[in-house]
Amino acid sequence: MLQNINSALPAAREVKVKEPKQPTIDRAFQSFMQDALNEPVKKSATVTFSNHAQKRMDQHGFKLSETDMQRLEEAVETLEAKGSENSLILYDDLALIASIKNKTVITALKSTDMSEVTNIDSAIKINQKR
Repeated sequence: MLQNINSALPAAREVKVKEPKQPTIDRAFQSFMQDALNEPVKKSATVTFSNHAQKRMDQHGFKLSETDMQRLEEAVETLEAKGSENSLILYDDLALIASIKNKTVITALKSTDMSEVTNIDSAIKINQKR
């Protein structure tokens, strides 16, 4: 009365498992990547101005020459080397608040209009006259 179990089941099919393909590496791309990894990291020294800061510069009639920008960039580099994040930069009659990490001037005002400054961790005065 009992049937043979093997005869009651459908015949097992052999399933082939495909081996995953090994990724091929384009030798030209690999050498490009290696060159990029070996190249020293160049830090950008260019200081930028936020829209707000640029409007304030225009509003107060401040214009920075190439020499002024070089002095500003040197000040930012000095602050960055000391671990500063948000700084007050005093340059003659100009006061700038800058994000040192982003190398961006956030706002600008006349130093005579400045009564208090908050949320900064450092300050620097650029001594040379513009």
